[in-house]
Amino acid sequence: MAIEQTLPQSTDELQHARDRSLRGTRPAIEVPGFDPVYRIGSGAYGEVWLAIERNTRRKVAIKFYTHRGGLDWSLLSREVEKLAFLFADRYVVQLIDVGWDANPPYYIMEFVEGGSLADRLHRGPIAVDEAVSLLHDIGVGLVHAHGKGVLHCDLTPGNVLIDQDGKPRLADFGQSRMSYEQTPALGTLFYMAPEQADLHAVPDARWDVYSMGALFYAMLTGSPPYRNAETLAIIAQATDLEGKLRKYAELLHTQPAPAEHRRVRGVDRELADIVSRALAIHPSKRFANPQAMLDALRRRAHRISRRPLLVLGAVGPAVLLLVIAGFAANAAWVSFERSEQALIQRSLESCRFAARFVAYNAAAQINRRWYTLEREANDSAFIATLQGAIGQPRDSDARQRLQNAIEFMRATHPELPAGHWFVMEAHGRILAASPPDAELIDRDMSYRDYFHGRGSDLEPGATGSAPIELPHRSHLYESIDHERRMAFSVPVWQDPNVDDREAIGVLALSAPLGRFAELHTIDDSTSQQMAVLVDDLDDSCRPPRRGAVLEHPHLEELLHSPGKICSQFYEDAAIVDRMQQLRKLRMLDANEAIEQQVDKLVATDDYHDPVGGPYEGRWLAAFEPVIVSNRPRQIRDTGLVVIVQQRFEGAVLPARQLVERIYHTGLVALVVVLVVISLLWVFVIVVLNEAPRLRRAQRRLAHALPLASAGDESTATTNSANSN
Repeated sequence: MAIEQTLPQSTDELQHARDRSLRGTRPAIEVPGFDPVYRIGSGAYGEVWLAIERNTRRKVAIKFYTHRGGLDWSLLSREVEKLAFLFADRYVVQLIDVGWDANPPYYIMEFVEGGSLADRLHRGPIAVDEAVSLLHDIGVGLVHAHGKGVLHCDLTPGNVLIDQDGKPRLADFGQSRMSYEQTPALGTLFYMAPEQADLHAVPDARWDVYSMGALFYAMLTGSPPYRNAETLAIIAQATDLEGKLRKYAELLHTQPAPAEHRRVRGVDRELADIVSRALAIHPSKRFANPQAMLDALRRRAHRISRRPLLVLGAVGPAVLLLVIAGFAANAAWVSFERSEQALIQRSLESCRFAARFVAYNAAAQINRRWYTLEREANDSAFIATLQGAIGQPRDSDARQRLQNAIEFMRATHPELPAGHWFVMEAHGRILAASPPDAELIDRDMSYRDYFHGRGSDLEPGATGSAPIELPHRSHLYESIDHERRMAFSVPVWQDPNVDDREAIGVLALSAPLGRFAELHTIDDSTSQQMAVLVDDLDDSCRPPRRGAVLEHPHLEELLHSPGKICSQFYEDAAIVDRMQQLRKLRMLDANEAIEQQVDKLVATDDYHDPVGGPYEGRWLAAFEPVIVSNRPRQIRDTGLVVIVQQRFEGAVLPARQLVERIYHTGLVALVVVLVVISLLWVFVIVVLNEAPRLRRAQRRLAHALPLASAGDESTATTNSANSN
């Protein structure tokens, strides 16, 4: 097999191959007197290399403009011009040499070892004190530049270098302008003032003020103001430079003022206001120049430095006053605690009594509903009317007679507030309702708890449920018109007078949430108590919840939001557990052990109303289950609980008033002590100052002479002079 020989290359081809292999490992050209080390970075203008000067062995940075073009020459000349103008400024990276005629052109500047501020921000936000120090030095550098007529116009973290001492140095003056120049300069998005984002804008010192604010904001929060995924996406929609600038300016004018810096730990209000003022959208509201911003920082630092002296001057008198106040407060607190406990116990006893009274009346009201329903359901004329209407169409005479009967029932019992009176046949279909409701008539409600009495609704459309056989109180459910209701229902028997009877239907009335009218009003003007009714059974929400508030003074006006049908006004789990235990105990025969358990559950001095709003805060509360005990068949636990509550502040008001009187007396005593101490300090100051009048008084007292007044002393001096 023949072996292929490598084709020989010409001298030019060998040199070209050698240049390609070395690309990236050496700069574009060799700079006389400097040895390249490695490439620091690259960008749209070209590359920056670290090099070592052969004679002095110092490190330098060489910036090569490898991308030749008119814009590159402009950037190079402008940047070199400004760096030369700011020569020997401590806060600016120093220019060493320029290679105008090289290919590509370059300039040499001092190498700053700490990298850029952008590199530092990659590790996260900067501590407040360090950020303030950096901003101060950056501001001093800008003040020096402005003093020589140079506006930077592109201050960003990448254009601030950190030296070995941790001090900032301004760099990259490619967009800088002299103060007299009218040529626009474009900065960097989110560090550029909104008015600068205009291709016809005239340079202004307040551009650098805005950039200082944005730079400080980035140091505190880790990101410049207004920059987020949403704003970046909006700006990216523009296809040309002018469009991007316009969208950027519009964003800054329409977005809320940045406030993330105010939430940074260690940023006080004054410092946050300085940042916000520097970032003001309208130039007239910003600092006029970097020096004004530095003055604001200096005033803040001065005020902070004076704080220890102010604190020290206040500690001494404050300690004395606190000691005196401590004795008075201790005595007042002991009196208050004893009085408060006595008032709490008395108020809880009153709430317990009121709760039993209200629960008794509520039970009577519920029993009255069942009694009325049973009496109407057992009426022979109604039974006959119902039997005649079963199986008949809606518009038949038999159904109309049944509708008239239901409406008559509602009209004759106005004392029983209800949303609807309605009757269902034995399969759960509603035959008549008052007020008339076309959506209810002929609707199958056999899945409802008020029909079958199983304690919770079944899935709509479920079949096979038998009607109730005893009076029943349904759980709380959501009606078809999205209103929370509870229904009271009784069976309608074909013949109520026989033992082996058959239910032919169910008669029921519903009551909307907040309008049960089961509670008797308590006179708030005298007792400061109010009664609340709570359902301790599962409701129809998914998942079921206990502890729904059924009656409350302001419940009806608070329940107008359909979207919150099953989400508001429930007692918390601890209160629900307390009510369940209490209901079980009340159904047992009373004895001493049970009464002791009841005493622990029946009242609390730390109750919080779930309705909130004007009922926020701490309450005293007593609980009492609503138990119907005069039913002919059995004692029935309705699952309802009455809560009588009284505001804690109102109950302990007399004790608080007593403490206020004690504190008032103590305050007067403190004022007297303060006056005495002030007089003593005046006397001490006079003694320390060795006032002349005091010295004369001491001499006269030493000679047992009466102390003359100022007028007498003047007269005596005059007479002595005349006699001489």
